[in-house]
Amino acid sequence: MTGETAASRPALPTLTRDGRLVVVARAQRAEDYDRVLDVLVDAGVRSVEVTLTTPGTFERLPALIERYRGTADIGVGTVTSTDQLQRAIDAGAPYVVTPVTSAELVETAVAAGLPIVPGGLTPTELFASWSRGAAAVKVFPAGQVSAGYAKDLRGPFPDIRVVPSGGVDLDGARAWLEAGAVAVSVGGPLLGDAFAGGDLGALRERTVRFVEVCAGGPAS
Repeated sequence: MTGETAASRPALPTLTRDGRLVVVARAQRAEDYDRVLDVLVDAGVRSVEVTLTTPGTFERLPALIERYRGTADIGVGTVTSTDQLQRAIDAGAPYVVTPVTSAELVETAVAAGLPIVPGGLTPTELFASWSRGAAAVKVFPAGQVSAGYAKDLRGPFPDIRVVPSGGVDLDGARAWLEAGAVAVSVGGPLLGDAFAGGDLGALRERTVRFVEVCAGGPAS
């Protein structure tokens, strides 16, 4: 990594960085976001990744960003093309996430000053994105490795910022953070059936536990 790359690396937004928890909201319809995100944010979540696998996400995005402005970052996930990336930039997304290792996506985002978190699993994939100026790298699918992988990566890459994603439950969140991850990306283990009409009170209880763990508090 050159000094020039380090200096130009867009940083994760403050709310995301301080909260250390990104909730991946993969809904069936964009109209379902508000009722679930209201509970998440009220319970202390400071960063939500809305995904492009949900129809209507781009159309709903500006309203979501405004609704939670100053309280939670609303990033865009599952970005896999430069057209999608440009739409996220135009909408004012505070960060974007991609499941792939793509030099073009990273370089385009960095040139625009937009923090990007690209996915990868091998050291080669992760360092390729990090060296091009990614804000952090997403270890995906994290369920295929242990939390100790974060420590292993910092051997050859001491300054790399890791965010595990995919199969991270409550115990996993604690383990990854203790191993040096800068944040954890969580979906199903926290959301459960919330987007399928599930109990929002139960969602709040799960959310509070995750927020506490990511803040360094108790697991139960």
